[in-house]
Amino acid sequence: MAISEKEIQNVVAAVLKELNTGSKPAAAAVKPQGEWDSTQYRGRKFKGIYSDMNEAIAAANEGYKAVRRMTLAEREKILAEIRRLTREEAPIMAVMGVAETGMGRVDHKTAKHMLVADKTPGTADITAEVKTGDDGLTLLERAPFGVVGAITPSTNPSETVICNSMGMIAAGNGVVFNPHPNAIATSNYAVDLVNRASKLGGGPDVLVASMDKPTMESAAVMQSHPLIKLLVCTGGPGVVRAVLSSGKKAIGAGAGNPPVIVDDTADIQKAGKDIIDGCSFDNNLPCIAEKECFAFASIMEELMTAMQKNGAYKITAQQADELAKVVLVDKQGKDGKVHKVINRKCVGRDAKVLLGMIGVQVNDDIRCIICETGFEHPFVQEELMMPILPIVRVENIDQAIDWAVKAEHGNRHTAHMHSKNIENLSRFAYAVETTIFVKNAPSYAGIGFGGEGHTTFTIAGPTGEGLTSARSFTRWRRCVMKDAFRII
Repeated sequence: MAISEKEIQNVVAAVLKELNTGSKPAAAAVKPQGEWDSTQYRGRKFKGIYSDMNEAIAAANEGYKAVRRMTLAEREKILAEIRRLTREEAPIMAVMGVAETGMGRVDHKTAKHMLVADKTPGTADITAEVKTGDDGLTLLERAPFGVVGAITPSTNPSETVICNSMGMIAAGNGVVFNPHPNAIATSNYAVDLVNRASKLGGGPDVLVASMDKPTMESAAVMQSHPLIKLLVCTGGPGVVRAVLSSGKKAIGAGAGNPPVIVDDTADIQKAGKDIIDGCSFDNNLPCIAEKECFAFASIMEELMTAMQKNGAYKITAQQADELAKVVLVDKQGKDGKVHKVINRKCVGRDAKVLLGMIGVQVNDDIRCIICETGFEHPFVQEELMMPILPIVRVENIDQAIDWAVKAEHGNRHTAHMHSKNIENLSRFAYAVETTIFVKNAPSYAGIGFGGEGHTTFTIAGPTGEGLTSARSFTRWRRCVMKDAFRII
């Protein structure tokens, strides 16, 4: 079910009123970045948070034993409580996420939590298969792994924890999290929410567990622990590589750099609005969001005008170079060479804030920065995760596809296109080979927000599971009955 803009505004208005008046104890006061307590909220101690990874894994294993004994209907009761609490407390987690990390927008994070509550699949996703023949019957069922070890990001912290928990619990697993260090409190609030829901739904007090101070060392313990049977990592290339080299079954959701092509058959006014809506959603933090645009020269000016009518601010080539010096900084790599890397202080910041860094003052209705660049510009080649959209002029579909595929860097994550030419759409989809391909819509339609299909914030391109759901966290078991139970 799609979430209307009015519903989002009503939720945000309510929580902001609580923040300003302190009228309800559930309302969080926005503290400076990094000052949130990762073990409690407004005096309420979080459930399932540990100082030792071994203890956290042991607790998650007890949770697994409990959920394994439950029927599917009993698991669904827990999932129903998770959905209910997520809807009720979405604004709190949204405010916490922005305040703790300094990234994103409260209204958009609220919408993302609602999306998780409404469109994360439950136990209905766990289906069995049967094969019959002359030799009898074979039953194939999806079984839990046991305890899942999950690494979650700072970009979508509580959204990922809740979405992962729902799918993993539906599959019959226990879960232990090692959250991103920059979003510990927000992540652990979500862990506590899942455990509160478990208790309300008739489950154990601790069904999922987490760390009060997650580190690389605690992640290493998790990856090597004998009780951990499956690893799931949602994060950057480094942590994904570490998980995939663990020797265990692993699901890796890596980075992307999604291109969008606009050809001369597209509805240009709609494309301009859709692209800005997608690119600016939560300040471009989702890995699916439009990161660079390739537009036919014949419609380039019309497209940029449409974008400017929908909250985009166009900067000059000189201003783009100035902004590049702010959002990309020099760092010496392991090879001894100096490389341009993302300025973490700029990730997920408002367009107004980024423009202010180069002396450009704009109103709050500006939500995205656009600029015309060449193909080699760092805005095109680097995944910024900021509301900055470089637009590259192309002459034809061949050049557009060639450059878009190269800019995507083989991540095979997400790509977008606005066109009414079926051949062009098909050619680009075939060439780019991405897990998600969105046609004529904002990027977030690819995860079920305004589009069909389920949602997830763990999109496993590197390991091939795609948009993960409960069935992604299961293993096949096979039972064979010789010469029986076939009735034809």
